[in-house]
Amino acid sequence: MTETTEAKLSPQVKKALIALVVGGIAAILDSTMVTLAIHTLVVKLHSTAGTMQWVTTGFLLAMAVAIPVTGWAERRWGGKRVWMAALVLFVLASVLCATAWNDASLIGFRVLQGLAAGLIFPLMQTLAVRAAGGRVSSRLMAAVSLPVALGPILGPVIGGVILNWLSWRWLFLVNVPVIAAGLLLAWRFLPAGHPGSPAGRGRLDWIGLVLLAPALAGILLGLSQLSENGGIGHAGVLVPLAAGLVLLAAFVSWASRLPGEREPIVDVRLLRVRSLGSASAALFTAGAAMYAGMFLLPLYYQQLRGDSVLDAGLLMIPQGVGALVSRFVIGDLVGRFGARAVTIAAFLLTAVATVPFALAGPDTSLWWLGAVLLVRGLGIGAVLIPPMSIAYRDIQPAGIPHATMNTRIVQQVGASFGTAIVAVALQSLLGHSATGAFQGAFWWAIGITAAAVVPAITLPADRPARHEPAATPVPDQETSNDRTASGVTTV
Repeated sequence: MTETTEAKLSPQVKKALIALVVGGIAAILDSTMVTLAIHTLVVKLHSTAGTMQWVTTGFLLAMAVAIPVTGWAERRWGGKRVWMAALVLFVLASVLCATAWNDASLIGFRVLQGLAAGLIFPLMQTLAVRAAGGRVSSRLMAAVSLPVALGPILGPVIGGVILNWLSWRWLFLVNVPVIAAGLLLAWRFLPAGHPGSPAGRGRLDWIGLVLLAPALAGILLGLSQLSENGGIGHAGVLVPLAAGLVLLAAFVSWASRLPGEREPIVDVRLLRVRSLGSASAALFTAGAAMYAGMFLLPLYYQQLRGDSVLDAGLLMIPQGVGALVSRFVIGDLVGRFGARAVTIAAFLLTAVATVPFALAGPDTSLWWLGAVLLVRGLGIGAVLIPPMSIAYRDIQPAGIPHATMNTRIVQQVGASFGTAIVAVALQSLLGHSATGAFQGAFWWAIGITAAAVVPAITLPADRPARHEPAATPVPDQETSNDRTASGVTTV
């Protein structure tokens, strides 16, 4: 049984977390930097903006396809092996991206990167919980989600420096030393994570994979095309979105009706557990709120104020600093007030700190906006961690990978949903005035963030955590992998 506790992390767990953070940060930085480089890539590879957007879209779709496979892969080969294999695939794809000779080759190599990232992101969370012996705390989640905080700080700055003074190919080559360090640390510090027994490994749920992978790809593709194609009625939006939703419904039906001895690719039955179900709902809205702001803020600086890519990246640093600072206090706050109260407060703080941007124009004081971004970062940095720690509370070890995949999928879809909403709002309002368009889009982002309070209210109301001895890492997964497929704790 997993349980939330705010006990200090043991030295072994801290070492494992360092290995996971170093290995995983390259994927976060890469996605941030490449987004900034779309215009440069259009010029250098003699392409169009519409075609080059597939450098980002292809990455996201491939990532969505790979996420459902992580649980089965971990059971089949062991978490440590799959983690290191994913890092190797990512760095190889990065080198291939750096050697791309045209837009088609770059898009193809980015798809490979996306497949690797789709394994990396869920495994970071799963292996952190495994290393902590199944005991999930806000401190643990704050540490393993550190790349999410560092990405907005380092990504735009590093990307801006590379694009100003180096070749665009270094956007990908910079991953090589980072991944090399991550592989060395993983080999040295991650628990062995042996694969389960033949009975515990199970067969890959091919039917579930064939239904879920294209479902996620269709939903994300439809949402990504929403602003470009002028609304949901366009075939480029409606067809993939409708197909994705139908396939998703078919997958849920399939996975819910499987007999107990058969394990679906992602066990949606676990969403019936209140801790995971409520946390997943909160994480969906958290993803929407976070990425709505992340989409609008750089555009505000670049398009409305006329700042360069590098300047826009530097101006975003206060938000990243706030998100980083929140990770040092979130454990104590959750231990004192409970995950539900902290999550609600974080959403409200984020919404309030976004209001100044809904009132800002091209000449608003940068000092004022920087101070506001620092406060906004404190809120954004805290919205994910409490629900993530709650999600595993009533899940047994066998259900940990499925809980991770559920939470990762809802975050990914939520992020695309939030981005699509504010992108449509911005696009539809640009015909009037640029200032009014950005102000209106920021009000939409505020509305999304405020609405996120509703699912946060459904989180279990924890009492202040008891301080318990640090958890002992679990070096071998064989025993936990052979437990019941449902992974639900019997109370």
